[in-house]
Amino acid sequence: MNSVVNKKDLEDLGYLKIEISKDLDIAKEINELRNKKNAVILAHYYQDGKIQDIADFVGDSLDLSRKAANTNADIIVFSGVHFMAETAKILSPGKKVLLPDLKAGCSLAEACPVKEFKEFLKKYPDHTVISYINTTAEIKALSDIICTSSNAHEIINYLPGDEKIVFAPDKNLGNYIKSISNRDMVVWNGACHVHEEFSLEKTLELKEENPDAKLIAHPECEKPLLLIADHIGSTSSLLKYTISDNSNKYIVATEAGIIHQMKKANARKTFIPAPPKDSTCGCSECNFMKLNTMEKIYTCLKYELPEIIMDENLRIKAEKPILRMLEISEKLGL
Repeated sequence: MNSVVNKKDLEDLGYLKIEISKDLDIAKEINELRNKKNAVILAHYYQDGKIQDIADFVGDSLDLSRKAANTNADIIVFSGVHFMAETAKILSPGKKVLLPDLKAGCSLAEACPVKEFKEFLKKYPDHTVISYINTTAEIKALSDIICTSSNAHEIINYLPGDEKIVFAPDKNLGNYIKSISNRDMVVWNGACHVHEEFSLEKTLELKEENPDAKLIAHPECEKPLLLIADHIGSTSSLLKYTISDNSNKYIVATEAGIIHQMKKANARKTFIPAPPKDSTCGCSECNFMKLNTMEKIYTCLKYELPEIIMDENLRIKAEKPILRMLEISEKLGL
């Protein structure tokens, strides 16, 4: 990785192992450090509720990076996963970007290794490469346009109808967009371990037990689950739907961390995590996302480690397709 700090203070686990007194008020200490160091804390929707509550901004990965770039903060603490902190660094090269735990990776981003992807692209030299934001900086640098789950359909439809497209890395999102746009798309075979684990059979049983519940699903879910969903959308779209919709009960087929925000916005509504295939694995939660803790955010701010470091040439190449996406989004009024 191009963005790993190699310092003797950093433990093998990717974060600083510091003994913290049980009497220490972690939230208070974080607030004091944040103010002292002019730092901004970002928390993805899939983080633990306590982390979401202490963050300056809570949201999807790209939205968080854009908000941080527009602040005058000197330090960005990104409580999310590695590719998200990389994106923040790409958009805020002058700011110090910290990730509480460097082992907070992403199964989807890791499903698209750069060497294999380069070889894959050689088969499609006349294709426009559209990559999902959930990719490493190296994959972004090989792409023509970046997209998010909320704008992928619009971005692809913006291109001329006869334009050939390579979409990476999520096969479920890619095939879903392909099915509703009827575009000529070659889709890379990657997937998110959380969204692939939701059980169709158990979800159908849950719907029978709760006939008044609507199923809302992220497009990273497998096709059979999407076919029975009442609403399909990005994480922020699912949240907005639960606010505007008049139902009172929802089965939520995405990472369960978003339910914290759903409950805050809809105190009287009921939210049920969609059941995974293996009920013992806790698969409705991302084990990478949950590596971040309040204690790690505290030590991360205190020692300003681990820091995301990126080669400037790579950063510039990775920024180009993101800016292209933002340019198209602005034209479309997204």
